[in-house]
Amino acid sequence: MRLVVQRETRGSRRRPGQAPPVRGWSIVITIERLAWEDPRGVALRATMDEEMHERYGAGHLDEDPAVTAERDRVLTVDPATVITSLLAVDEDGTPLGHIAVRWLGDEVELKRLIVLAAARGKGAATALLSEGEQVAREAGAARVILQTGDKQPEAVALYRKTGWQQIDVYEPYAATMPWSYCFAKAL
Repeated sequence: MRLVVQRETRGSRRRPGQAPPVRGWSIVITIERLAWEDPRGVALRATMDEEMHERYGAGHLDEDPAVTAERDRVLTVDPATVITSLLAVDEDGTPLGHIAVRWLGDEVELKRLIVLAAARGKGAATALLSEGEQVAREAGAARVILQTGDKQPEAVALYRKTGWQQIDVYEPYAATMPWSYCFAKAL
């Protein structure tokens, strides 16, 4: 999938003495399907792990270690369940973001969406979500689901903006991360 994202300048009228508007920009984003083990995807997921550790820490001090261990297990993606990983790259082939599409029981779930900080706001996340939805359609899913955490307001806003509907927290997250936000999108 190849996508050209452009931002145009609006309201080109200027008052006397006002600087000219900044020109719009464009970026070409290509979505590649790749194996879970692809080193580019592995590197982006490691970046996501670091960012999530900064946001969430190592867990709650008063939490039962068994709960922490179960949450870690739940958040680990079994490569055998992955339908494909998707990588967003710019026109130079530089990785911008990643998402995985996997089976969770009889549902298709999107996991591990990350867009590098320098590339955010340029359409990579929306392109990854769109292609993830296409992969789910190709797999025969009637809907696709995803889960995000309570300390990721940008993700929650993105999902709402792109037509996802909030649903009840589903398993395996309900038991270990009841504060999660879960979403579904009909295909």
